[in-house]
Amino acid sequence: MSPAPGLDVRLRHEFPGFDLDISLSLDGDVGVLFGPSGAGKSVTLRLIAGLIEPQAGHVRLDGRVLSARGEEPVWVPPQKRLIGYVFQHHALFPHMTVIENIVYGAPALPKGTAHSEARELIRKFRLQGLESSYPKSISGGQKQRVAFARALIAGPKLLLLDEPFSALDNPTRVHMRDCLTEVVRSLGVPVLLVTHDLAEAAALGRTMFVCIGGRIQQSGDPRKVIEHPASEAVRRLVGTGLS
Repeated sequence: MSPAPGLDVRLRHEFPGFDLDISLSLDGDVGVLFGPSGAGKSVTLRLIAGLIEPQAGHVRLDGRVLSARGEEPVWVPPQKRLIGYVFQHHALFPHMTVIENIVYGAPALPKGTAHSEARELIRKFRLQGLESSYPKSISGGQKQRVAFARALIAGPKLLLLDEPFSALDNPTRVHMRDCLTEVVRSLGVPVLLVTHDLAEAAALGRTMFVCIGGRIQQSGDPRKVIEHPASEAVRRLVGTGLS
């Protein structure tokens, strides 16, 4: 039997004053982890990526166990999980050029292969002509595209995005959503994106996971969740829905 595709997460972790108990599955395409600030969304990404070791539960990706607690514990370090991660504020190296920043994301690739892959991603993300530019000389949207390219160059099995568009103005944000959707679908990489922007969740997600108080309160097609909230807490969060 072939491994189950996609992401399967069952995690529990207690922080001071906060208890996280998250269960979600993502088969492919784009899933959105939606909820208010402090709901546990970013912490969930860090647990999946292996930046925090959970106290209980498991993370499986395409049938491969990345972490598990119990009689036979498993722990795969972050650098071996084949997961790309894009943070809210790009985290580009200011002393590296655009192409150097992208190549940095694939330390295991031979130099020639890494540069070839980087140039292909530069084409996909429409960054031609900026290869030798430094982060201080490019726009916020261009920096975000460089961060996406760096996260994808090593061929990850999953892409995690933590509020990637929040620092951008609205026209740039809309353009970046379209650009990301086009590239991710062409590469076939599933995405789990964190946002507290309802319009963004509806525009990008095939599946929306509503996270409130460290729990997934409802999941499904974004518009169905918005139009048919399963609880009063979800109804208050999504408000009157989308026009």
